[in-house]
Amino acid sequence: MPTTANLKEIEAGRIWTFPGGIHPPERKELSNTVAIAQLPLAETYTVPLKQHIGGPAEICVSVGERVLRGQPLSKAALGQGLPIHAPTSGTVTAIGPGRIAHPSAMADIVIRIAADGKDESVPQQGLTDYTQVSRAELLERICIAGIAGLGGAGFPTAQKLALQRPIDYLIINGVECEPYISADDRLMREHAATILDGAAILLHLAGTTKGLVAIEDNKPEAIAAMREVLADYPQFSLRVVPTKYPSGGEKQLIQLLTGRQVPSKGLPIDIGLVMQNVGTAYAVSRAIRHGEALTERVVTVTGENVQKPGNYWVRIGTPVATLLQQTGFVSEGDQQRVIMGGPMMGFTLPDLDVPVVKITNCLLIPSTQELAPAQQEMPCIRCGACADVCPAQLLPQQLQWLAKAKDYDGLEQQNLFDCIECGACAYVCPSEIPLVHYYRKAKAEIRNLAREKAKAEVARERFEARQERLEREKEERLERHRKAAEARKQAQAEQVAAGGNDPQDAVQAAIARAKARKAAQQAAAKKAEQNSETSSADEDKA
Repeated sequence: MPTTANLKEIEAGRIWTFPGGIHPPERKELSNTVAIAQLPLAETYTVPLKQHIGGPAEICVSVGERVLRGQPLSKAALGQGLPIHAPTSGTVTAIGPGRIAHPSAMADIVIRIAADGKDESVPQQGLTDYTQVSRAELLERICIAGIAGLGGAGFPTAQKLALQRPIDYLIINGVECEPYISADDRLMREHAATILDGAAILLHLAGTTKGLVAIEDNKPEAIAAMREVLADYPQFSLRVVPTKYPSGGEKQLIQLLTGRQVPSKGLPIDIGLVMQNVGTAYAVSRAIRHGEALTERVVTVTGENVQKPGNYWVRIGTPVATLLQQTGFVSEGDQQRVIMGGPMMGFTLPDLDVPVVKITNCLLIPSTQELAPAQQEMPCIRCGACADVCPAQLLPQQLQWLAKAKDYDGLEQQNLFDCIECGACAYVCPSEIPLVHYYRKAKAEIRNLAREKAKAEVARERFEARQERLEREKEERLERHRKAAEARKQAQAEQVAAGGNDPQDAVQAAIARAKARKAAQQAAAKKAEQNSETSSADEDKA
């Protein structure tokens, strides 16, 4: 639990530090010098059903149906998935498997829409005073708008806020430490008022009165813009943190701002904190104030092989190929990589047909001189550099060995899931070992095993429940027979007591009659046989 001294230090603006970290070239100047721009509509959109942590929502449109921008394509309740929405008006042309933005090039259910160019929207209705409605209604509006965290793994915002725990601070994360990416930087410069309005709504929902806005010190324009608007929000304090990667990681930023450490396998709320990204705060304000669903986000398009690097408002579901065509993509052929995300935590796309999703913050199109392709992996020399830079204080070398050996129990013991996949270990590795690749693969395998184990457990429980049911039905059947036999005995006893014939005598008499009938039938048959033999003898004499 936080101490009074700790709270006083936080209020005083102290900045702590976190272990490890690196200082890669920032290269943000490629994209952060011009304002966020709008792009023409695409001809087609591919909207994946699942773009967040958790299960998918239920599809509520059909092929051939005309949809409007902001119209739900799926529906969900709080805690049961997150809806997606049409990015523009048009016709649903297909619903089924399609390639999605994922390191494994996996397929998932997508909804394809042919745009009609009209960009007509559903009617929108916002709130003038959000404090006059219930907390439950606000959370429902955020959920219905389809808002997930726009700066990380895509955790549904309403679900995070719905957790009922005491909160000391709400943290608004504007650090954006990944090289090349400047989407949050430009958003803060141009829309500081909307971001802080959304932050105030989030503060209200979190049930606390104190907020911290964190920005890395390499963003002076964003700091100035936010500081100016913060004068109208005394419940928030600005914290400028030193530039070091990955200071924007949730656990690392919490340690920087509060000196607290999120426990292994724990959540920030366990230590009285909630964190939201500046893009999420912006989307919350638009959802509550204007009734807007999340249909677009700011995406950094950067790298030496794009002619118009910058930040763009991009509709969710826009094919990457369309976005790159609109921004002047120049390919180097087979060697060309298109990376979704930054150079540290991003992944190379399998093809350009995959769509932009809610958590897409950057498309990096580097030249081979700018960002050399991965080299041949060499044996580990046990230099220990990876452990020195790990912000989670893990043992990357040991984790890699365990991952290659598929020692999942060992990986659990070494806290694999505390790894934030920042890529700092791979960045400093002299042997060019793609350490994060091994961790991601091992995590996926462990999750798959956990799912299979859960399925097997459900199957076992169903089998045991069936066996219990059959045994119970058998016992009930035997009990019914026992009660029926007792009832018959009771009826027979009552009949005898009333002066009737003994049921046993009646049974014996019935048996005797049956024997008599059988004896008579046998005698008649024998007599008929004798008569037949006599007739045959008389014929022979004649």
